[in-house]
Amino acid sequence: MADSAELKQMVMSLRVSELQVLLGYAGRNKHGRKHELLTKALHLLKAGCSPAVQMKIKELYRRRFPQKIMTPADLSISSVHSSPMPATLSPSTIPQLTYDGHPASSPLLPVSLLGPKHELELPHLTSALHPVHPDIKLQKLPFYDLLDELIKPTSLASDNSQRFRETCFAFALTPQQVQQISSSMDISGTKCDFTVQVQLRFCLSETSCPQEDHFPPNLCVKVNTKPCSLPGYLPPTKNGVEPKRPSRPINITSLVRLSTTVPNTIVVSWTAEIGRNYSMAVYLVKQLSSTVLLQRLRAKGIRNPDHSRALIKEKLTADPDSEIATTSLRVSLLCPLGKMRLTIPCRALTCSHLQCFDATLYIQMNEKKPTWVCPVCDKKAPYEHLIIDGLFMEILKYCTDCDEIQFKEDGSWAPMRSKKEVQEVSASYNGVDGCLSSTLEHQVASHHQSSNKSKKVEVIDLTIDSSSDEEEEEPSAKRTCPSLSPTSPLSNKG
Repeated sequence: MADSAELKQMVMSLRVSELQVLLGYAGRNKHGRKHELLTKALHLLKAGCSPAVQMKIKELYRRRFPQKIMTPADLSISSVHSSPMPATLSPSTIPQLTYDGHPASSPLLPVSLLGPKHELELPHLTSALHPVHPDIKLQKLPFYDLLDELIKPTSLASDNSQRFRETCFAFALTPQQVQQISSSMDISGTKCDFTVQVQLRFCLSETSCPQEDHFPPNLCVKVNTKPCSLPGYLPPTKNGVEPKRPSRPINITSLVRLSTTVPNTIVVSWTAEIGRNYSMAVYLVKQLSSTVLLQRLRAKGIRNPDHSRALIKEKLTADPDSEIATTSLRVSLLCPLGKMRLTIPCRALTCSHLQCFDATLYIQMNEKKPTWVCPVCDKKAPYEHLIIDGLFMEILKYCTDCDEIQFKEDGSWAPMRSKKEVQEVSASYNGVDGCLSSTLEHQVASHHQSSNKSKKVEVIDLTIDSSSDEEEEEPSAKRTCPSLSPTSPLSNKG
């Protein structure tokens, strides 16, 4: 059984020309597309092929991957299994069936095309390369639910030592996975979309913490020999700086064969970097909308208002080492993103400020362009750290006619009537202007001497320093406004 599985993996790695040679050698029809030829070759294996056909498969595979030359012992494995053990083959001669000091238990397939069990049987291959399945975890994506792992995080490793490298991966879908993808098709828009998707992700080979998406340099991906479209390059921020491609998960569903019999191949080419290694993974995911994420955030519940009150008291507690004491905090009830009144006030647990932003708008903006950065402090505010503030929910409920509030030392709050304050200030300025204008009219109506004095005071106030005589006259000029009485002839006009 193990030998047939290895032969199957060999057949899956053959190209069209090699598949045609194999089918012609076995006397089968060798016309058709690659997936048809592959299906015929796999059926040939399943029906039980002769040792001669098995030898042909291994010969074609050896031509396909000349770097991994098999020993005569590898080529004779099938005859050893199919014929009784000769008397000359004793336990003492078994170590001769080795390669680099390790048992030649299986033909040498590409590391990436083997299953985890086969990879563990090939220490002579994996020891010189990076770990095939390093203990890497990618960051969870809020807008996707993970359904299955099609290819676990695998190191991008190539046999050649050149700068430009290429490697191949293969995966197959189960009947249930094919059904999940097919039934999620949405044709309501202009193009065919799937809510259940096959997602390709790249990251750095770091095991210290969950990794963000990170593309290798000059990345190129082909799925089933078809080029895969990648996110476009961002315009360079400075002259002479090489443009960067934003690293995001890649949806390859449209290029995947929705078949349980035909495997899917992914060819990845990239430029090697000294000191940096990369990994890739393929997942089956379900895409979520901002509405679902908002419902989940609400389902987490509202944070107790006492948490925010404690934070207010902590911020307003007098610091004995500081000469300046903060006695109140002013906070806006408008969202900093849309400048509209908050409806679902939220902030991240990692934020130290009281100002909230609107959860609906924040999630919708990250649905279009996922950055997950707080609009108040510009620090990371991931979805899993968001909380709905209970104190702000109470304030929005009771304070409907005001867009700004003030927190006090004891944790209480009061609305800031900013508009009325502006009206009162403007009214006071209007009163001063009216008083000055009535004073000027009174001076014009008076005799010529007092008019000259008032003019003299105006000139002295604006141009030169005041003398002791002028200081005596200035208060009298200033007192003209309150000295107006109802008996004054111009008071009625005023």
